[in-house]
Amino acid sequence: MRILGIDPGTRITGYGIIDVEGNRLRHVENGIVATRSNQPLADRLKIIYDGLQQVIATHDPAEMSIEQVFLAKNPRAALTLGHSRGTAMLAGVNANLPVCEYSALQVKSAVVGYGHAGKQQVQQMVKALLNLPEIAQEDAADALAVAICHANSRTLNQAVLQTGRR
Repeated sequence: MRILGIDPGTRITGYGIIDVEGNRLRHVENGIVATRSNQPLADRLKIIYDGLQQVIATHDPAEMSIEQVFLAKNPRAALTLGHSRGTAMLAGVNANLPVCEYSALQVKSAVVGYGHAGKQQVQQMVKALLNLPEIAQEDAADALAVAICHANSRTLNQAVLQTGRR
């Protein structure tokens, strides 16, 4: 089973792809889709969409997982992040992928075992769990963590997807 994890952002959207074989996780690829902050938002969203469509076409994942919007102090920042999330979700849905969402607390709990773990702890655990030679770029590591969270939650999610309940 190939899983695409997404850490959405309007400046940098991270992606991570893993294969799940039983209880084994195998790193396939990770990276970012970057935009420039001086570009109009619509153009940035198109770059994110096109970049993720290319990742999906290249790696043919079976499922997609994405981090939910966190509660930000700045409502405008949260709204802008929501645009990026929606764009990423649309890329997945248009590729006929089931899309599952996870909170930062769920992701950190699944990867580190502690929902309030720091970014460095998450990055170190992603490196260890996937046997990476080095720590991935921050946004890509976060995306890999979302994919790992989904891999660990798949059985429950499949039951929810099949019944149509959330």
